[in-house]
Amino acid sequence: MNFFELKNISERYMDLLNPISAEKMVKVGAVLGLKPGDRVIDFGCGFGETLALWAEKFGISGIGIDIRPHACERARQRVSTLGLSERIQIVCADASEYRFELHTFDAAVCIGATFIWDGFGPTLQALREAIQPKGKVAVGEAYWLSDSVPAIYARTERLQTEFELLQTTRQEGYDLEYIVRASHDDWDHYESGNWYGLHRWLEENRQHAEWEQVVQHLRTSQEEYLRYARQHFGWAIWVLNPALYG
Repeated sequence: MNFFELKNISERYMDLLNPISAEKMVKVGAVLGLKPGDRVIDFGCGFGETLALWAEKFGISGIGIDIRPHACERARQRVSTLGLSERIQIVCADASEYRFELHTFDAAVCIGATFIWDGFGPTLQALREAIQPKGKVAVGEAYWLSDSVPAIYARTERLQTEFELLQTTRQEGYDLEYIVRASHDDWDHYESGNWYGLHRWLEENRQHAEWEQVVQHLRTSQEEYLRYARQHFGWAIWVLNPALYG
C-alpha cells in the first residue's frame, strides 16, 4: 500500500485530519475575519470538514482540493449532507497543479499539507497567489519544540523550529498575526484516532495480502510518536497577513 492508501484506512473514523479540534478551527476562522460571502480556498482539504465548519459558522463559500479520490468522495458527501453543495466545491486534483483565478480569495489555507509544495516557504508563495490584496492565509505546520533535538531524531524529520518558521514567514513577505496551537491532548487524540482506524481495519481484513504491511505501519507510527514525536514535536496553525510593516 502507498501512503495515501494507508491514510484512507487510518483516518476512516476521523473528521479533522490534523491534531486540532473543531473549536480551534472555528477560532482560526474568526481570526481570519471570515464573514458571509467570503471565498476560501483550502489546499489539501481532506474530508472537507474545515470548509464545512466555516460555511456553517461564518457563511463562507469556497473550494477544497485534495488528491485522494476517497477523501474527495467523503468530502462531497459531507458537504451534501449539510446542504452546502451550492457553496462548497470539492475538486479532486493535485493541489500544486490546480489552476485557480489569481488573487480572488479572501482566505487561502493549507492545514497540515505543506508537502504539496515541498515545504513551508513554497507554500506561502503559492497561497499568496490566491488571496486578494487584503486577504489572509492560514498554514498548519509541525515544528521542533526546541533547537536541541537529539541528532538521531533531527535527521529523521524535515522540520524547523518555530523561530525558523517565523524567519521564513517574514522572508516571504508576511506578518504573523495569530497562532492556534495543538495541545498534547490534541496530538494524542489525532494519533490515537489513526491507530484506532488501523486496528479496526486489521480486525476486519485478516486475510488481506497486505495485512502485515498495515501491522508494521501501525507499530512504526506508535513507536515514533512515543519515542520522540510527543516530546519534541509541536503543531500549530499560523494566521498570516501580507506584510503590513516594512
